[in-house]
Amino acid sequence: MQSVKKKVIDLIKDLPDDAEYNDIFEAIYFQQKIEIGLQELKDGKGISHQEARERFRKWLA
Repeated sequence: MQSVKKKVIDLIKDLPDDAEYNDIFEAIYFQQKIEIGLQELKDGKGISHQEARERFRKWLA
């Protein structure tokens, strides 16, 4: 398993050379949220596609 430090270094290397601090912070934050979401799915905390559709339907009504 790749360490968080290695993941962040690779993430920064993939950014354009003119990336600014905020670009780097946003990329790290985005990646962190993806990993948290994937872990939640592994832990069975996700919802079905149908449940998501029903929730959206309520929000948009």
